[in-house]
Amino acid sequence: MVVSKGKAPSAKETFMQMAQASGLRGRLLVTIGMLILVRLGIFLPLPGIDRTIFAEAVKNNSVINFLDIFSGGGLSALGIFALGIIPYINASIIMQLMTTALPTLENLQKNEGEAGRRKISQYTRYVALGWALLQSFGISIWVQGTGAVLDPGFGFSVETMLALTAGSMFVMWAGELVTERGVGNGASLLIFVSIVAGLPKSLGSTIALAQADSSRVGGVVLLLAIFLVMIVAIVFVQEGTRRIPIISARRQVGRKLYREQSSYLPLKLNQGGVMPIIFASSVLILPSFIGQTFASNELVTTVTNFLAPNTWGYVFLYLVLILGFSYFYSSLIVNPVDMSQNLKKMGSSVPGIRPGSATSTYLTKVLNRLTLLGAIFLGTVAIIPTAVERATGVATFSGIGATSLLILVGVAIETSKQIQTYVISQKYEGMVKQ
Repeated sequence: MVVSKGKAPSAKETFMQMAQASGLRGRLLVTIGMLILVRLGIFLPLPGIDRTIFAEAVKNNSVINFLDIFSGGGLSALGIFALGIIPYINASIIMQLMTTALPTLENLQKNEGEAGRRKISQYTRYVALGWALLQSFGISIWVQGTGAVLDPGFGFSVETMLALTAGSMFVMWAGELVTERGVGNGASLLIFVSIVAGLPKSLGSTIALAQADSSRVGGVVLLLAIFLVMIVAIVFVQEGTRRIPIISARRQVGRKLYREQSSYLPLKLNQGGVMPIIFASSVLILPSFIGQTFASNELVTTVTNFLAPNTWGYVFLYLVLILGFSYFYSSLIVNPVDMSQNLKKMGSSVPGIRPGSATSTYLTKVLNRLTLLGAIFLGTVAIIPTAVERATGVATFSGIGATSLLILVGVAIETSKQIQTYVISQKYEGMVKQ
């Protein structure tokens, strides 16, 4: 196989390698097989539930509609994989927060190497198990409240908890298996497939709307064009980096003198990715959930109406939360103090900036500016779909919003890069063997 020298492999070269190389082909088969298996598990129903009554109860539930993005419709279908990867995602977020707060976990991550990271992964699994039990118990109580359970009681709660928790643990294992033996990040790919599974339904509803009312054709075309523009913009921002120049000091090893070497420190424009939008959306779902639970309380009803989706109060608070969570998540991912210390240990520095505290201050200023730009972009992307839907009157794509687009584009870029990495590595392995 001929691969372009000095460049990333082209699409044709990548597909040829995927077909010819047994190692990459095996990884792809593992990935596709596990994703299909998890997808099929969503349609295995929990026993003892009247599907017609339950479907009517969750038809306009905003909380279920949001969580269905990550479970691929599993919650509205209430299959044994209804929780999907949600408990593992929640556990990962909790462990990220705990790692920065607890010195013991921080030491495991920074100083214990691979063994420390394995311990943190094991703790994450335990937290995911506890979270799955808690969520499945809440779902069992909530489902009984809808009147869709044929034989409600303690026995139904126990059966539901066991089934949903076991399904969630299987999905978590499948995601880790894909990460280890497949291609791409398993948890991200599971969410990716869940979102893609909802696209045919949204597309079919949009086509049916255009056929039924010819005056909506222009709105549909405009909505699709804006979605395509947003995808291009997301790709540019996801790949956008600020390159800070780095100079390595001259050093002597034995009799050999190494001259100054220049490189750069890449800082991403959007450090948090889609996480700030997910956090903000999760927080804004709480008023709707509380409003549905305590519908008789006047104060709760007033607050719920003020924060109802598409209202000015909702939009303003949404933007503020995205901005706040962007700074919060950026601080978790990048630590300017640690970066300046590592540069100092390696004998490297930023031109014109003194090593140590001055470098950390400079990096903090750069990160704050990048985070602000990234947060403004995320807020814009989050608001545009809703604004366009209200302007055009086409709401069939309401489930494919900013969160879904960012996840789809981000996971696609990450997976394609990993496949290209495998293609390049296998090319060099073949050269060594020859």
